[in-house]
This record gives sequence, structure tokens and C-alpha cells, in this order.
Amino acid sequence: MDELASLDATAQAEAVRRGEVRPAELVEAALRRIEALDPTLGAIAAPLDEFARAELRELDPAAPFAGVPFLMKDLGACFAGQPYYAGNRALLEIGYKAPATTYLARRFQRAGLVAVGTAKAPEFGLQSTTQPLALGPTRNPWRLDHTPGGSSGGSAAAVAAGLVPLAHANDGAGSIRIPAAWCGVVGLKPSRGRIALEPTTIGRSLVGFAITRSVRDAAALLDAVHGNEPGDLYRLPPPVRPFLSEVGAEPGPLRIGVLCEAPGAAVHPEARAAATRAGRLLETLGHAVEASGPEALFDEERAWHGLVFGPVEYRLCLRELGRMLGRPVRESDVEPYLWTLADPQGPSVLPEDYLEAAASQQAWAVRVAGWFAGGFDLLVTPTVPEPPPLLADLDGRSHDPLTLLSRMAPHLAFTEAWNVTGNPVISLPLHETADGLPLGVQLVARVGREDLLFRVAAQLEQAAPWARRPPVFAG
Repeated sequence: MDELASLDATAQAEAVRRGEVRPAELVEAALRRIEALDPTLGAIAAPLDEFARAELRELDPAAPFAGVPFLMKDLGACFAGQPYYAGNRALLEIGYKAPATTYLARRFQRAGLVAVGTAKAPEFGLQSTTQPLALGPTRNPWRLDHTPGGSSGGSAAAVAAGLVPLAHANDGAGSIRIPAAWCGVVGLKPSRGRIALEPTTIGRSLVGFAITRSVRDAAALLDAVHGNEPGDLYRLPPPVRPFLSEVGAEPGPLRIGVLCEAPGAAVHPEARAAATRAGRLLETLGHAVEASGPEALFDEERAWHGLVFGPVEYRLCLRELGRMLGRPVRESDVEPYLWTLADPQGPSVLPEDYLEAAASQQAWAVRVAGWFAGGFDLLVTPTVPEPPPLLADLDGRSHDPLTLLSRMAPHLAFTEAWNVTGNPVISLPLHETADGLPLGVQLVARVGREDLLFRVAAQLEQAAPWARRPPVFAG
């Protein structure tokens, strides 16, 4: 559709600085791409055309991404007065608008990014597919009858298809990395404490960031938005130098483990091949690679943690929705999946059970971290245990909630642990299945070591560049 669709965010920003294109031209080109392709892709929850044009009038030309178009995920970070549905039918029906601009949204603005729309997410981000019943499915641009993943599926599909070069995403159990893996793009989950949380957020697992097309975009964006706000519960020391300077820097010889087994999941041969092949490539780059991973990942008590925390988190979604609607939530306000798993009329979790599970989870996280303390620099795994499933296999209209849960829970097998421990993780599009679908590989570093992730990810990007485009692409 236009040559801008093929450029990553860094290249688009450089074109603006050189005077080759104006910010307004970048934004209008992105709006045209969305208008033309999104009826096929279904990535957009709400257009933000007028908001984007108003943002251009306030743009700081010195910002690192001045005028670069992007999408806000329809969940988490948001702009005051703009549509916000969280994939929910009741919020869509009343045309709900965000009451305030969040910390991360403000940092995106300061970086010069211009939001041209919001990207679809499953209802309250609770599924590993993006098929909100109120808004319709987002389709994978590599094959339209397959899922792009979730919960940041709209963001990943839009970036992969060239609608925008990057898009906001967030991750509480794999919601950045799973869709990145299944759409053939880059998904970084930063360390806990690297990105400021909203003042009302107390969860240890959630982190907001973005999905990008290149490693350098992820590094440059992290430079632009990292840092703490007053009162943050979790903090990390600032990096010793810009993250972008790590892209292309020599990491030195590292000790790297490769893990192809996952608790509670049958690992597809293609997923094993993805991680194994990445390990061999890392060996050719001079690293010491061995089959290894934290034994604690296979502890059975993880299942107990989920049984305690799961119902509480689902019920909190209903409570939050009630506050947004200004009335009690009815069963018809939400999808059967959320209502069934929240089980609002069911037994309550005892306070002592919750506290005991939290303490046990922290002890488990310490045991996982012990593997890195034993001398390993990185861990390589498949991002997801299987290639992207068919949308029909995860359709909430055709399958009962418990069947959907049993189908989707294994998708978190390689991702959720690192939300508990707080490690930084990046999913890279290093593998293609025999039938042409992307499948990502995940790199895990010690807490606070995004610098090392960027060095090794850039090595891999140079050695095995992901140059293929999906059949649905704007360029």
C-alpha cells in the first residue's frame, strides 16, 4: 500500500528527522492502511483518527519517535476521554471513555508516538486468543483462520501486517510474548520494576510495554518509557547506558540453557525444533549451550497457586467492571468464560489461603532464580508449546468455558513463570513451521538484565533475520 509500511519505527522516525516525510504523512498513511486492511484483519477495537490529528498539533519534534503511528491496546494504558472497552460488551454498549491518562500512555506521548487506534484484546485480557464476543475476532495475518494469540493479539497482528510499526501491549502471564510468537514479531516483557505501574496496581505479575518489528525498536522504546513514578512498589536501578547502545554490542561468551519441556503441557515437535535450532545457532555464535533449566519449574505446587489466585483475579475483573458501569454486574454483561470462572456465587478464597499461596509462590520464585545464580546467563525455551491454533478451536461461542480453559492453559507453560519471578524475557520470530506459520523462541535473562537480552537478540536477528512478510501485509 505504501513503502512506509515496511519500515520499523526507528526508520520512520529517522525519515522524519531527515525531512523526508512529515509526521502528518506518517499518521495519514497509517490511517489509510487501517481503513483498507482492518476489515480483513480485525485488529482495531476503536479508531482514533481525530485524536491522532489533535496529537500532531502538540507534537514535540525533538521526541525520539516524533510522529510515528502506533496503537494502544484496549486494555491497561489509555488516554483520557478516548474509547476504552477492555473487550467487554457492556462497556462497548455505553461507549465508555477512559477517565484519565495513565503513566505509560503519557510516556508514549512524550516519546512522540501518535495513537491512531486501539487494538483488540480478549475480555479483560483473560485468554490466549483475541476473540472478544462483543467486537469479533482478530485474525492472524499469516493465515486468517488461525488465532494471532492473546491477550495482545490485536497489537501483534497489526504490527505483523504493517498497519503500524509498533503497538502497546501488556503481559501478566504471557500476553506480550504469546501473540508475538504466533504473529512473527518481537515481544519484550521487561523486568518487574522497569516500567512504572499505575498507582492503583499492586499485582506483581503485570508489566506494560509494546510489540515491535525489530530488536532496535524494542531497545529504543524502552529507553524512552522506562523509569519509575513516585510511590512505585517495584524499582530497578537505571541502566548504565542506553538500551539502544546494547544492540550490536558484543555480549561475550555466555552460558546458556535450553529447555524444551514444560509443566502441564505437551510440547509440539515444531516448538521443540524452534528452541533446539536457536540453541545450535547460539553455539555457532560462540556461546556455551547445554540442555538445562530450573527444576523448580516442574514443582506441582504451581497448580495450587493458580487455584487460589485465579478465582480472586476473575472476581476482581467483575468488581472493576461494576465500578466502571456504576452498577452491579449482571451475567449478561460479560462473556460466559469470565462469569463461569469468576463463579460469583461460589465459595470464597479464605484470606489465610491467599496469604499462604503468596508466600509459597515467592519461595518458589526464589528456587527458580537459583538456577541463574548457579552460573547461567540466559535460558532459551519455545515461547509457546504449539503453533497458532485455529480460531474455531478457541471460539467462546462454540466451546464451554471449562473446555476453553483446558485448551488455553497450556499456552502459558513457558511464559507465566517469568511474570511471577520478574525476569525480563523477549520472544523472537526465529522459527517457521513446515506449513509456513511463525513460532517464536523465548530468551530469559536475570532480573534487570535487559541489556544482555538486547545484545543476544540482536546477534540472533543479524544471524537469522526475519525478513518474511505475511500474506496479509500493507506494503
